[in-house]
Amino acid sequence: MAIITLTTDLGDKDIYQAALKGSIYKLMPTVNIVDITNSVAAFNVQQAAFILKNSFYYFPEDTVHLIGIDTVYNDHTKYLAVRYKKHYFVGADNGIFSLMFDTEPEEIVEINIMQDLKFLHFPLADIFVKTACHLAKGGALNEIGLPVSDIENKMNLQPVIEKNLIKGVVIYIDSFQNVITNITKEFFNSVQQGRQFVLNFKRNETINHLSWHYNEVPVGEKLCLFGISDHLEIAINKGNASGLLGLNLNDKVIIEFQ
Repeated sequence: MAIITLTTDLGDKDIYQAALKGSIYKLMPTVNIVDITNSVAAFNVQQAAFILKNSFYYFPEDTVHLIGIDTVYNDHTKYLAVRYKKHYFVGADNGIFSLMFDTEPEEIVEINIMQDLKFLHFPLADIFVKTACHLAKGGALNEIGLPVSDIENKMNLQPVIEKNLIKGVVIYIDSFQNVITNITKEFFNSVQQGRQFVLNFKRNETINHLSWHYNEVPVGEKLCLFGISDHLEIAINKGNASGLLGLNLNDKVIIEFQ
């Protein structure tokens, strides 16, 4: 069965999510629609990129991922359909693709499907839906757009190495209030090289041991580990790390190697 996933900032209180899903089912009644999330903060391209980058590869090849973040029409934004690692992505050229992709996509087209005027303010339910359904049915990219090579470029903030330090920042806080940094497991290991470390963050809090899982420490105790995204997390076992430790987006963390 064909799969279309949704990553949007539409929420669940208004008509927008229902309109989007209904428009898909009208064109493709048998498709399987999967919500990755509809709760991205409004227009937050970085947050959406982090979520989708770390979840899309769990789906089968040829899954179509519809991205509904900052898609309102304007004279400058292009709408793209992209083939990347045997998956399809449909979204606005607002920087999200550069944030998600680690390698060059196999194919990119600028979508040239004409828009129905009744959807002028909601291209998600028209252009994006037509594109996603076309691809989910096995259609080719070159049938719905013209090839492009350049996309809007945005850079993720990278951790910095200074002598025996890694300086990173908080890039995401999940629904369990676990605090996720921009320090990847690969980057950490390349700098650590077996050395002991101390992780420093707000309120002079420190952690000097990597855990394998959240229950490795007693309930209510803080820990750090590399979670499912392979990014360094600060957590509290069955607790609210962000709130209790005072950690918010863009806050600094420092790892000192001994």
